[in-house]
Amino acid sequence: MFEALSERLEAALGDVRSRGKLTEEDVNKAMRAIRLALLEADVNFQVVKRFTADVKERALGAEVLESLNPGQQVVKIVSDELTELMGGAGRDLVFSPKPPTVILMAGLQGSGKTTACGKLARHLREQGKDVALAACDVYRPAAVDQLVKVGAQAGATVYEQGTGRDPVDIAEWALGRARADGRDVLIIDTSGRLHIDEALMEELARIHKRTKPHDVLLVVDAMTGQDAVNVAERFAQVANFDGVILSKLDGDARGGAALSVRAVTGKPILYASTGEKLDAFERFHPDRMAQRILGMGDVLTLIEKAEQQMDERKAAELERKIRKQQFGLDDFLDQLQQLRRMGPLTSILKMIPGLGSQLGSIKVDERELDRIAAIITSMTPEERANPAILNGSRRKRIAQGSGTNVHAVNQLVKQFSEMQKVMRQLSQGKMPSLHQLARGR
Repeated sequence: MFEALSERLEAALGDVRSRGKLTEEDVNKAMRAIRLALLEADVNFQVVKRFTADVKERALGAEVLESLNPGQQVVKIVSDELTELMGGAGRDLVFSPKPPTVILMAGLQGSGKTTACGKLARHLREQGKDVALAACDVYRPAAVDQLVKVGAQAGATVYEQGTGRDPVDIAEWALGRARADGRDVLIIDTSGRLHIDEALMEELARIHKRTKPHDVLLVVDAMTGQDAVNVAERFAQVANFDGVILSKLDGDARGGAALSVRAVTGKPILYASTGEKLDAFERFHPDRMAQRILGMGDVLTLIEKAEQQMDERKAAELERKIRKQQFGLDDFLDQLQQLRRMGPLTSILKMIPGLGSQLGSIKVDERELDRIAAIITSMTPEERANPAILNGSRRKRIAQGSGTNVHAVNQLVKQFSEMQKVMRQLSQGKMPSLHQLARGR
């Protein structure tokens, strides 16, 4: 969602980066471009005004103008101020020493609240928590059924009593069940409205009074841009909440909500939903998001995603195979599958510093990975272990079995052979040159 903003900010800072010395006019020119980029990204006008004023004040300081690399200093200042704008240090949920920890979810209808409940449940399950969901959205058609479905996918227990009871009574009953069952966390899915009204606020207040939640999280739709910030601001005026979950952050939005909501409401963004699947959900780190926006990548998140998918036993076995030069197509396929589980390939590649700006708005065709997997799984175990035996008739059979063509099979075998050469050199302690890596030699 930050692609257009990233391009504009990188262009605005590009000239500054390349200069060995900065003047006040250079800084003013960069600030005008940054101001325009933020306004076009639908960032709140007052937020933009304060942000550019703070950056300009720091950029015109003596420690910047007189430094050896003033351009890099300005980039660092913009990164620091973006981080501060989105909340500074990231905050996580605080779990009660006496379970269950109760999390009350609020939001307007259509914000993605029920799906966010399932995603948060799955996220907490991965942390080893025993999670239950309370179905208290009794007004929207099929809301209870939807929560039951996403709850099952997330591996969480769902407490529901249909749509015939008062949602406040259901919430209180679900809390009692969670305590009796020894659950670690209870997430309460409340009813939404098309707009903020007295009925919505009164119901939230009653559920809050009965269940005494440890955290109240507001789900806002990042796709609605500045309207999302307005919703959060109105909620903050009439009901106290502790943090925000940004849904649909992967959509065709301009970034205004993510950059404005903390500054306008004073409430931190805790989580972001980055896709339709339940695993497309992550902690919101303002510093990492600032680096992504400025095209610096996000190595820490990339490492965390890799660690989540990494099996230590498998990793040790893979290392042994590479040392022994026994890395086969089965191992290659396993690595591809682990990569796919980390998330959309385009998003993963953009976390690599320097690569995001080169990719721009280009979408990586993930169907190519499916074709590779189809070719490998169409081989016999013997062929996967030793591709050298693949003669013409075998390759034709594999092409037919995978729904591809012989050229695609030949290309995969060639690329894998080149990869094995590089691994052989690495296992022998011979680091190939960049020229050799580029040519696959």
